[in-house]
Amino acid sequence: MRSRVIRGMKPNRKLALISLRHARSDIETAKTLIEHKKYDWSLAISYNAMLVAGRALMFSKGYRPSTTEGHIAVVKFLQATSDIEASERMSMAMNGMRKKRHRVVYEETDTVSEEEARQAIRWGEEFLGRVTEAIC
Repeated sequence: MRSRVIRGMKPNRKLALISLRHARSDIETAKTLIEHKKYDWSLAISYNAMLVAGRALMFSKGYRPSTTEGHIAVVKFLQATSDIEASERMSMAMNGMRKKRHRVVYEETDTVSEEEARQAIRWGEEFLGRVTEAIC
């Protein structure tokens, strides 16, 4: 896999497992944020869970994102790999969440509905489950 945003490395299962733990923690945080009606941040943290889980998959396969374009590197990796069932659907969902998260963090607040936040958690949980199966 040749890309400026994706770099090769020695496969690192330990780093992958650490990343999976981090992603699980992010999902739990996203759920807590919904309880407090913090829908923007719940979506942002759900997206982060997917990002970290995607990085875990990369680490397990011997890849890592570049330091300058880490978010898009994970999306591109998912689009290029067939290790995860429905990876195209997942990469599309993740990329949409990435764009929404960018708006929430850098542009406007109070743009995420409760249903969007709950859907983001569902996507995050599904993706985390698929990555966990692929790695473990």
